[in-house]
Amino acid sequence: MDFILLILMLIIPAIAQVLVSSSYGKYKNIENEKKITGFEVARKILDQNDLKEIYIVETRGNLTDHYDPKRKVVRLSSDIYHGTSIASLSVAAHECGHAIQDKVGYAYMRIRSLIFPIVQFATGLSYFVIFLGLLMESLDMIWLGIVLVGTGLVFQLVTLPVEIDASKRAKKELENIDLASSKEIEGVDNMLKAAASTYLAGVLSSALEIIRLVLLFGDKND
Repeated sequence: MDFILLILMLIIPAIAQVLVSSSYGKYKNIENEKKITGFEVARKILDQNDLKEIYIVETRGNLTDHYDPKRKVVRLSSDIYHGTSIASLSVAAHECGHAIQDKVGYAYMRIRSLIFPIVQFATGLSYFVIFLGLLMESLDMIWLGIVLVGTGLVFQLVTLPVEIDASKRAKKELENIDLASSKEIEGVDNMLKAAASTYLAGVLSSALEIIRLVLLFGDKND
C-alpha cells in the first residue's frame, strides 16, 4: 500500500504538469485577435476595476506570474508581459483576478494570507518533529508531526477556491471589456482549467501523503 501511495503521489502532479505544459505550449503559439500584450490586458482590466494604483512589472522565469498583495503589484513573466498570445491574455487576466479579489476582500484569499506564515513554519518543522519522534520513540511527537504536515493540506484546500475564483473573474473581465472573442474565451477556459489542475493535484498529493503517514505509524499503535 505504501508503494502504491508513493507512486500516486508522483504520478498525479506529473499528469497535471503535462496538462499545463501542453495547454501553454498550444496557446502561446496562437496570437489573440486584437494583438494586445499581457501587459496591456492587465492594465485595461485593472483600470476598469479602479485599480490604477497597482503596478504591473516584468519578472524573470517561465510562468512565474503572480499577484503580490503586500506590495500591490502584478508580476508577469517576460513571455506573458510582452506576448500577444492567448496564453498571455489568459495568464495576465488571471493574475488581475487576484488583484480584484484583494480589492473586494474575497474571504478565501484573506484566510490564505492569514494562515500562510503559520503553515510555512508548521510544514517546515513537520518532518523534523516526526524524525525526532522516531529517535525518542514517542508516538505523540510523531502524531504531532503528522498534524503539522496536515496544515499544508489545509492551505492547499483554501488555495483551490482562490485560484478557481480568479479564473472566473478573469474570463468575466475579458468578456466584459471585449478583450477576447467567444472563440478565444474557449481557449482561455481550457488553459485556466489546466492550470487549476496543478492545484487540485497538490491537494490530492498532500492528502495521500497524510494517509501514507497515518497508515505507516498507525500500525505502531497496535
